[in-house]
Amino acid sequence: MAKRWVMLTYAPEISSEPIIYNIGQQFNLATNIHRADATEDRGWIELEFEGAEKDIEAGIAWAISKGVRVDPVG
Repeated sequence: MAKRWVMLTYAPEISSEPIIYNIGQQFNLATNIHRADATEDRGWIELEFEGAEKDIEAGIAWAISKGVRVDPVG
């Protein structure tokens, strides 16, 4: 199993969507939130993905397609 720690940054118009839940369900990934913050105009989440490398890549690509910025942490 691979692990990857990333920061997701998102705009308020998608903050009500269950992005992390959907990534876990659709791509068979375990997610572990390390830190998060949200304001009226933006939010961010540092989390760790665990699963098959191809599933992590697919989950990240899907999040980007939804308008989420994904950056590596560490």
